[in-house]
Amino acid sequence: MCGVFGIRSTDRDVARLTYFALFALQHRGQESAGIAVSEAGRLTVLRGMGLVAQVFNEQQLQALPGEVAIGHTRYSTTGGVHWSNAQPLVHHGRARTVALGHNGNLTNAGVLRDELVADGIRLGSTSDTEVIAALIARDPSPLPEAVAATMARLEGAYSVVVLVDDTLVTFRDPHGIRPLTLGRIGDDWVVASESCALDLIGATVERDVRPGEILWFDESGMHSSQALPEGRGAACIFEHVYFARPDSRLDGSEIHSSRVRMGQILAKEAPAVADLVMPIPDSGTPAAIGFAKTSGIPFEEGLIKNRYVGRTFIQPDQELRRQGIKLKFNPLDEVSGQRVVIVDDSIVRGNTMQQLVAMLFDAGAAEVHVRISSPPVVAPCFYGIDMADTDELAAAHRSVEEMRVRIGATSLHYLSLEGMQEATRLPEDEVCRACFTREYPTSVPLGVGKMRFEAEAEGVSGMEEHIPETPSAMLSAPFG
Repeated sequence: MCGVFGIRSTDRDVARLTYFALFALQHRGQESAGIAVSEAGRLTVLRGMGLVAQVFNEQQLQALPGEVAIGHTRYSTTGGVHWSNAQPLVHHGRARTVALGHNGNLTNAGVLRDELVADGIRLGSTSDTEVIAALIARDPSPLPEAVAATMARLEGAYSVVVLVDDTLVTFRDPHGIRPLTLGRIGDDWVVASESCALDLIGATVERDVRPGEILWFDESGMHSSQALPEGRGAACIFEHVYFARPDSRLDGSEIHSSRVRMGQILAKEAPAVADLVMPIPDSGTPAAIGFAKTSGIPFEEGLIKNRYVGRTFIQPDQELRRQGIKLKFNPLDEVSGQRVVIVDDSIVRGNTMQQLVAMLFDAGAAEVHVRISSPPVVAPCFYGIDMADTDELAAAHRSVEEMRVRIGATSLHYLSLEGMQEATRLPEDEVCRACFTREYPTSVPLGVGKMRFEAEAEGVSGMEEHIPETPSAMLSAPFG
């Protein structure tokens, strides 16, 4: 998932703007956050574990002056959840020093990593992101050519921001799997994973970065090069179902409107006789609104979400574990005696939905009808979603009726593949739907996992050798 941002400006506080942009992208990654800035060729990086507001404070932002900045919020798909994998990652290479943030996942990271290690290059993380940085950093060609040559070696999904000297670079894989948007704030250029980040800082959206395109920004302005020919369009449709923020626009489509349409189509495909429609907040809310509008069944909240839980590193004790899902959700009294329709965006492992259904019955619901605004998830993602392996995907080996029994619902229906596609208003041949169809737009590896590089990195501390073990740490060094 991950969120990336980049800006070049000689007149603005680039670190502060990056900080606020990362707030808008917090939903894309909650494990770590970081900002890298360049001031007259001197690189300073601050990154740490946790949310944006936990990593940065006013004093630290004031210590990040510069003309170019990139930022990142991390949601890990390759490499463990620890400081060495927080981004932007910095790699000191033979040709240049590179700070880099990456959204996506490489499917050939293992091969490239082996090549780099065989070449004597030391890698300080277990993330596929450092592979991209190391390839750019060792290439003696001019920067745009080095980036283009690196892109030609990469397979999989990547939307990337790079900081080298006083130059900001951004590029996107030839299939455009992960989003990347170009904008302007005054006369200055910015890039971000989603348009909501541009909205927050007062920037206007110019266009999407084209698949296979490199953009770089230096003292003479913006430059563009089509480094790779555009491949078969494969924008991730799950961005429209769940990941992207509702107020963002991706591929020319507003996300909230797409999700409302998913609910409307779902109500036509799978009507229910019920007393109220309620979402699983917040991900199911737009589709529940659409379902209620079309069905004529009243929309009610029904479930109250504790918005302060999020992802926590403090685990509940055994007694709290028994309460399970109540750490996040609690039902209102009005569900008692009611036939309820609950709407959510997807079922992956099924554990959460099973607990929610049981909780609603415990609260006195007469019937619980589950409606899902996407098709069954039957295959893992290799392009940047930390989705379970096939044997952990609840619907991969079960019929809809078997899934209904597993979660304990009165009825269960999913949105059809055709209905989901119609709701996005995107052509079928321009999206990736592999998690629903098992049809991948690129070749994908078998038997790989998030932690596949962990073992070989044991005992290798990389950049952490001179960094104290604190929640966040700052690096400052000259380029070269």
